[in-house]
Amino acid sequence: METTADPPPQLSPPPPPPISDPISPENDVALSPQLNNSSEDQSSSLPKETTPETAVLESPEDSSSSHQHAPPDPNPAAPGPPRKRRRRKKFFTEINGAASIAARNRRNDVAKDCDVEALIAISVGFPVDSLTEEEIEANVVSTVGGSEQTNYIVVRNHILARWRSNVDVWLTRDRALQSIRSEHKGLVDSAYRFLLEHGYINFGIAPPIKEAKLKPFDDFERGTVIVIGAGFAGLVAARQLVFLGFKVAILEGRMRPGGRVKTKKMMGDGVEAAADFGGSVLTGINGNPLGVLARQLGLPLHKVRDLCPLYMPDGRAVDSDIDSRVEVSFNKLLERVCKLRQDMIEEVKSVDVPLGTALEAFRRVYKVCEEQEERMLLNWHLANLEYANATLMSNLSMAYWDQDDPYEMGGDHCFIPGGNEIFVRALAEDLPIFYGRTVECVKYGSDGVIVYASGQEFRGDMVVCTVPLGVLKKGSIEFVPELPQRKKDAIHRLGFGLLNKVAILFPYNFWGGNIDTFGHLTEDLSMRGEFFLFYSYSSVSGGPLLVALVAGDAAIRFEMMSPVESVRRVLDILKDIYNPKGIVVPEPVQAVCTRWGKDHFAYGSYSYVAVGSSGDDYDILAESVGDGRLFFAGEATSKQYPATMHGAFLSGMREAANILRVANRRSLVPVDRTRNTRESDELNKLFMNPDLKFGSFSALFNPEPNDLDSIALLRVKIGEAVMDSGNLYLYAMVSKKQAVELSQVDGDENRMRMLSHNFGVSLVGRKGLSSAAESIIGSIKLSRSNLIKAENGLVHHMNS
Repeated sequence: METTADPPPQLSPPPPPPISDPISPENDVALSPQLNNSSEDQSSSLPKETTPETAVLESPEDSSSSHQHAPPDPNPAAPGPPRKRRRRKKFFTEINGAASIAARNRRNDVAKDCDVEALIAISVGFPVDSLTEEEIEANVVSTVGGSEQTNYIVVRNHILARWRSNVDVWLTRDRALQSIRSEHKGLVDSAYRFLLEHGYINFGIAPPIKEAKLKPFDDFERGTVIVIGAGFAGLVAARQLVFLGFKVAILEGRMRPGGRVKTKKMMGDGVEAAADFGGSVLTGINGNPLGVLARQLGLPLHKVRDLCPLYMPDGRAVDSDIDSRVEVSFNKLLERVCKLRQDMIEEVKSVDVPLGTALEAFRRVYKVCEEQEERMLLNWHLANLEYANATLMSNLSMAYWDQDDPYEMGGDHCFIPGGNEIFVRALAEDLPIFYGRTVECVKYGSDGVIVYASGQEFRGDMVVCTVPLGVLKKGSIEFVPELPQRKKDAIHRLGFGLLNKVAILFPYNFWGGNIDTFGHLTEDLSMRGEFFLFYSYSSVSGGPLLVALVAGDAAIRFEMMSPVESVRRVLDILKDIYNPKGIVVPEPVQAVCTRWGKDHFAYGSYSYVAVGSSGDDYDILAESVGDGRLFFAGEATSKQYPATMHGAFLSGMREAANILRVANRRSLVPVDRTRNTRESDELNKLFMNPDLKFGSFSALFNPEPNDLDSIALLRVKIGEAVMDSGNLYLYAMVSKKQAVELSQVDGDENRMRMLSHNFGVSLVGRKGLSSAAESIIGSIKLSRSNLIKAENGLVHHMNS
């Protein structure tokens, strides 16, 4: 864990540290030739038998103690105790009139009157006395409102709480029914199926859960879904879809899963640490599905402590009285803006201005923070707000920038020991992921979808797109037909911002172990977000790791700067803070600079509500198009939880349920499944003895006529065994000559490229074969049958 040993004696200046500057955070490379030590790997009442859910009170008040063995800092950061900083993403919730006020009051009432099970349901996102839109769409009760609905809600809450009391086991329907009266059996069936299909119970990565999820929960085959992107949203959607009876293929442009969640091991000189270059903090643990994953993995969550001392540009500690006064002034400014926007919404409607403009106007009118030190402190708070939203104050909607506040997860903000890639690896295990497949085009229509990725075609019944909003804004993926104007407008209106980091591994911890964060002020208004906040990861990363954040305008400029210069700037700040205390700041072992704005698979960090946008645009972005052929998931499709890892997670579950609903409505389930299976088995038997076989390819030739221009049936095996459903095979019609030409090419990748680019041939599933293909299959079967009869006749003749 933390190392607080005295620094070793320095006889001569150490060489500069290896510095990584990933233009894509997946390509960490040493940039400076003089940095010759670089490493390539940089980087009702509660039933008696139901235990009250510890996950609802999951805030690990005690867990952090296991990570805090370092002695207190012998050099206090400031005269008097450091200020506590509110770790919430936003600072106030009195927004948009009666709706949010009612939500707040409702929560207060709930805290007084509801039992434990209802509180658990509320923490997960269920309203206390009504159904969700999802439940209404799923027809969980015959009549909305009335006693049946009331009883359903009690039953639903009980089932949910029962599973949350032990998330390591699979909750069966019979187990859920045990403590509920038999006359409510129908409600148990309804609530259990809803919670199961929508991913509210029996989800995650505990071994019994994973094993059960790898097989469909019923005997139906529901078609094929192509998932674009292997981030949290894509992985969660894929796992749930497999469980719901779909065949799934995930296309991922990177060579790793995780998307904007990336953990990299940094190491050297006998120290190492796991650094999160992307999503890092669990923002609220109560009801958070990632908290469930952590419990299943037995991870001791580390609460991010509120203490956050601030330092002046010259390294002096900020006066605690001034610090307190400015923080009060900052919150009052926000409250005044809140009142202004409420009046504007009620009287003017649809008028919006930048949040930064409104705050600055009030600052001037009320003459707030006019002294230099106060102004720098105010700028630090503004930088912190720009960090929370990944953009400049001038880009944020005054009316709706914090529209998600009423839905915020309760509880502490936490770090995951070892980094969030622990979740990614567990979620990606055993899924059919095709890496290095950059999607260029998605075609969708009444007969299905075709996804073009890195020279290959993937066909399916439906597709779910989980790419970041930045990729959609960039237009990197062509949609045919074009997306509806309504959705294109929402993509344009919503903002997608930028946050960058400098992760630095030191030979030992010189900053102490009694804090998780500290801040730094700057005189330059335009650069207020440059290294304004430092996170100490020594408690959770396995080594002495500091991460400096770059937000706002500084995050944009940061990507144009030399990484060597950036790291040196960070070191200068640290030396200004610690050298006057008699603490030597050692040279880093390794340093990594992120460049999320230049990452072609992200083009930024996370979404925000821009001027002219609103929370409705998140809902529009989440809408499916093409009569239920094309679906969207990801944090930018989550109105309640945008810009969060759990928002991405929940959006994947949401779309899996939506796809199931559409599939059931469309009746994708084969009417005669035995016939479909029998046809596939017969085709498999024919391909046991192909006329031509090379790599993953095999071909059957049409016996009539037997020449080079005759048609052949080509089959391609995609990947190895996929889950428990056998291999995935795709088919195409080619000429016998083309099949021979393909066999003469080395490598399946080159053959796929020739098939697509040179021959213009598309691969389809078994059900997508044309009548011409079926005719050839019939001819081959007849020919082989006649051959067998002839051989049997010859044997009979010889024996007689």
